[in-house]
Parts: sequence; C-alpha cells; structure tokens
Amino acid sequence: MKIERFEDIIAWQKAKELTIKIYRKFKDTRDFGFKDQIQRASVSIMNNIAEGFERGSDADFRRFLFIAKGSCGEVRSMFYIAKELKYITDIEFKQLSNESIEISKAISGFIKVLS
Repeated sequence: MKIERFEDIIAWQKAKELTIKIYRKFKDTRDFGFKDQIQRASVSIMNNIAEGFERGSDADFRRFLFIAKGSCGEVRSMFYIAKELKYITDIEFKQLSNESIEISKAISGFIKVLS
C-alpha cells in the first residue's frame, strides 16, 4: 500500500492524538516554560513527520523522521518532570509514556523501511 498523504501515516495520527492530550492536560498549567516546551515538542513530532513526507524524497523523509523521533524522546523526558512536579499522576505518566514509546517505535519502523 502506497501512502499518498501524511495524514494516512499511523505515527502521525498517534502523534496528533498525543499532542491534543498534552494541550488538554496542561492547558491550565501556570508553569508557562514547561507548558510551552512540552507543547512545542509534541507538535514537532507530528509536524516533522508531515514535513518530511511532503519533501518527496526518501532521504529527506528519513532525516525528518529522525528529528520527530528525537522530539518524541523530548516529550517523554518532559513527562518525568511533569510526574515529579505532580502535574500528572503516576498512572497518567505510564499511559502518556507508553503512547510516546509506541509512536517512537512506529517512527523507527518507518525509518527502517526507508533505509
């Protein structure tokens, strides 16, 4: 199956869902530095998948997927801070971390296909 639009990429769909959860979860957080960083990192995951796909070359797509994967790690790292600062519960930490790991694995799979 040939992917015709970035919106059809499972990793992009899951990254979008995670981004929406992050925006909703931290919308009332008054720690603006934290909130801005985790929101920007989550948006970076989905946007780099989209931008890489739209570039039209496997090499460019691969490069942007690596950036998206890095942003996924950044988001997961921010979840540790959120948990320690009690912005999220242990259960929320596990759920959100697992989602970010799933996205990272999907991106890794895509990178392998393009290699």
